[in-house]
Amino acid sequence: MLKRCLPLPLPSLRLQGLLLPALLVLAGFFSAAHAEDAPVPPAPPEAAASAPEPPPAALDTRIQDAKADVIRLNRDLLVLEEELLFPANTQVALFVSMDVGKLFELDSVQIKLDDKLVTNYLYTPAEVKALHRGGVQRVYLGNLRAGEHVLTAFFTGGGPHERDYKRATTLKFAKGTEPAYIELKIQDSTAKLQPEFNVKVWQ
Repeated sequence: MLKRCLPLPLPSLRLQGLLLPALLVLAGFFSAAHAEDAPVPPAPPEAAASAPEPPPAALDTRIQDAKADVIRLNRDLLVLEEELLFPANTQVALFVSMDVGKLFELDSVQIKLDDKLVTNYLYTPAEVKALHRGGVQRVYLGNLRAGEHVLTAFFTGGGPHERDYKRATTLKFAKGTEPAYIELKIQDSTAKLQPEFNVKVWQ
């Protein structure tokens, strides 16, 4: 006996309207997923070559900004290092300056603190010219406990009439809890026609 095959009921138009957008969404989802998994072909050489490059002026500006940042960083690190190595309560700094200096050509400076040699500095002609122009050189930076101390400085160079000249000067000073700044000043004495070496503590 033959069975009659009944046709499957077709979805109503309303269900078709709901299913069609859903199928389209699913198709788009699987297409996007497949596109993400697919390898991306490399860009042609022409596209890479045609990529825009930063203008030279902008690149120079960035380089100069980077250099300025490095200089500021080095300066900050130097200040921090000095603060750590030479605290204010024990810090002592010695400076050398020159007023005119026509009667003395500086060659070297040797400095002792409490009979202990702390620096022996030999000058170049360029450094002597800088002192003649009014420069001030920090020749020593160190630590010194509070109390009474003795500083002795020896100056060596060419004196009047192109003779070798060596002169020593001594200063007794009291170191407190604040930093001590001491200036060793070379100046001409027109009355005596010879150089003078003065030491003073900056207040």
